[in-house]
Amino acid sequence: MAMAIAHHRESSSGSLTRHLDSTGKYVRYTSEQVEALERVYAECPKPSSLRRQQLIRECPILSNIEPKQIKVWFQNRRCREKQRKEASRLQTVNRKLNAMNKLLMEENDRLQKQVSQLVCENGFMRQQLQTVPAATTDASCDSVVTTPQPSKTDANNPAGLLSIAEETLAEFLSKATGTAVDWVQMPGMKPGPDSVGIFAISQSCGGVAARACGLVSLEPAKIAEILKDRPSWFRDCRSLEVFTMFPAGNGGTIELVYTQVYAPTTLAPARDFWTLRYTITLENGSLVVCERSLSGSGAGPSPAAAAQFVRAEMLPSGYLIRPCEGGGSIIHIVDHLNLEAWNVPEVLRPLYESSKVVAQNMTIAALRYVRQIAQETSGEVVYGLGRQPAVLRTFSQRLSRGFNDLVNGFNDNGWSLINCEGAEDVVLAVNSTKNFGTTSNPVNSLTYPGGVLCAKASMLLQNVPPAVLVRFLREHRSEWADFNIDAYSAATLKANSYAYPGMRPTRFTGSQIIMPLGHTIEHEELLEVIRLEGHPMVQEDAFVSRDIHLLQICSGINENAVGACSELIFAPIDEMFPDDAPLLPSGFRIIPLDSRTSDAKGALTTQRTLDLTSSLEVGSGTSNVAGDASSSQSPRSVLTIAFQFPFESSMQDNIMNMAQQYVRSVISSVQRVAMAISPSGGNPSLGPKLSPGSPEALTLAHWICKSYSLQLGTELISSDSLESDSLLKNLWNHQDAILCCSLKSLPVFMFANQAGLDMLETTLVALQDITLDKIFDEAGRKALCSDFPKLMQQGFAYLPGGICASTMGRHISYEQAIAWKVLEADETTVHCLAFSFINWSFV
Repeated sequence: MAMAIAHHRESSSGSLTRHLDSTGKYVRYTSEQVEALERVYAECPKPSSLRRQQLIRECPILSNIEPKQIKVWFQNRRCREKQRKEASRLQTVNRKLNAMNKLLMEENDRLQKQVSQLVCENGFMRQQLQTVPAATTDASCDSVVTTPQPSKTDANNPAGLLSIAEETLAEFLSKATGTAVDWVQMPGMKPGPDSVGIFAISQSCGGVAARACGLVSLEPAKIAEILKDRPSWFRDCRSLEVFTMFPAGNGGTIELVYTQVYAPTTLAPARDFWTLRYTITLENGSLVVCERSLSGSGAGPSPAAAAQFVRAEMLPSGYLIRPCEGGGSIIHIVDHLNLEAWNVPEVLRPLYESSKVVAQNMTIAALRYVRQIAQETSGEVVYGLGRQPAVLRTFSQRLSRGFNDLVNGFNDNGWSLINCEGAEDVVLAVNSTKNFGTTSNPVNSLTYPGGVLCAKASMLLQNVPPAVLVRFLREHRSEWADFNIDAYSAATLKANSYAYPGMRPTRFTGSQIIMPLGHTIEHEELLEVIRLEGHPMVQEDAFVSRDIHLLQICSGINENAVGACSELIFAPIDEMFPDDAPLLPSGFRIIPLDSRTSDAKGALTTQRTLDLTSSLEVGSGTSNVAGDASSSQSPRSVLTIAFQFPFESSMQDNIMNMAQQYVRSVISSVQRVAMAISPSGGNPSLGPKLSPGSPEALTLAHWICKSYSLQLGTELISSDSLESDSLLKNLWNHQDAILCCSLKSLPVFMFANQAGLDMLETTLVALQDITLDKIFDEAGRKALCSDFPKLMQQGFAYLPGGICASTMGRHISYEQAIAWKVLEADETTVHCLAFSFINWSFV
């Protein structure tokens, strides 16, 4: 390979081009030959392509060139292309790094100014305390702690509005790049090369405030257009209406805006804002969009439409967008609000008094959305099933908006309450005018003859990680959902299909397949299609598919991520759903009420929900540490459940009873799951059993290891740990997937170590619902059946490698499986069967 992939030298002389071949000699090509080679390369860039050889043979102008010389030409051509791509990539990365370095230097300068200001204020306070009597108060310090008051300028004429706009601009810029607010780094959002941006929250100021700055590969005008369309990226924004817009005379634009914001739960009213928005380009080329509330409660739509809202205040906030050299922009975002927390129940006030919640809901969401659009525009994001990114975003927004409408139940949407039996009971509402679908295609719209019934409830959860609970609800739908209810909702998508509780008797197989459609850049939200497999119970329908498809968004399932809430929202949908398919969303929302005291304690709490050994009596040290962590913070969260059911007028009473019972059943199931995954587990001193009637986990671990040694003559775990409490931990952390199943006519799993749970993609709570036959394919089941007599006779069997499936429908390959009988202490009674899957991996 002396010169096979060596760098080439080119020189032009007339129509001839010289290329260095593999022997070090120069070969001259005519321009026609080069053009022919380029055409061949464009169609077949891969060197082993048979099509390339055919094209070369069919081209007469290339017939006098040796195949080896053509091969070297293609190698050089690939090298040149790689060099160009790499050079372009490095230039782009260098531009981004220069822009980010500039941003970090500015942020460092701002922090230095803030430190200097705090030092001066500290020194001034010390001096005042030494010279002024204790009973005297210094009014000069009020500027540090008081909130800027709204302008007294007359807002009824354009000149007064311009004065308010200029004041808003100055105050916003002092927050975005100055020291008007004491910003501190947001917990859990550490800046770094892979971070979306720099995030901060207010430490001490009137209201709640958050700030973000980052680099975005879009032009300033495009970013401003995206961010001004608040309902497109702010999921809690119900509507935004511009009532008046006029030029400011200095190149800027003033708008009077009315905004409605959803309430996140059923326990508090929604908020609205009446604001002035000012858009202007500064002398340095930066584009600014700033906004603040105007005084007056009567502004906006009719009082009847605004009766369900509480007027909140927006202090000077907005976006500062500065262009970067070579393309892209640096963006600063500030959100500063007063959400009138006095108007909500005391248990919910952390949601309205937390700057962190504002950062998660608005500030971070805005920057992430703009970056998402930038990556989609550049083609960096690839989505499944051939869907365009804008279409998938629309689906996610429609699901989220439909769920928010369901939770809030606004009168102007047609909702009216039927009953309200208490804060912890199920609230029923009915909508007789609702039309489902899109205005772009009325053909796909659905208007139900009777209407739609809503059943919703909110409840408080204690010491339950929201991410873990939502992940369980997503992965194990059969634990809480009724397949017949899903079948009924899916059937209503078709005309004149209102039979209850389903079109025809159907049996759910317990299997669901998750097909991903897309996700946001940081995977904080997933969009997917769920297929629930059903089989008809009537013989003549044996060949008719009874599968149900759901369109679903899931967010907040990563417990280490910083998110405002965890959600699971779904709607029945046709298998080949069009872009404007009608949606009827239902689902769950879990919002943490208390911030975690520290990342370390939060990580420990999360680990305890997934680690079997830490919740069993295997040693006092582990149990005490984990117990301290959970009891010291006792995090709380509020769970909101909302389901909707279409009905005919004649069936309203039946659907009301069914909906109320169903949602109560779902609440009961969720409470049971929450108790199981709670780190405290209700009574940590007892520790959960592996299954009804089974021994403690430590005893079972001894039986598994002792039976393995007795049957196979080798040790599963080193002998020095067999008589200590560390045996269960070693078994739990074993590299092979170890699973135990019962000896029943339909074997059910009763234990798995961490590798086994990872392989099956399940949890200890849901493990007992998985039967042995579900994980093997046809070949695996045949191998197990043929070796089963041998297993029962000699006590063990080696199963050949093959393919099995997880509970999520993913295929798993394993090199070999070992099965053995697990004997009880008397070494004669068979307690269960154990399987060890060696070198398994997802395929």
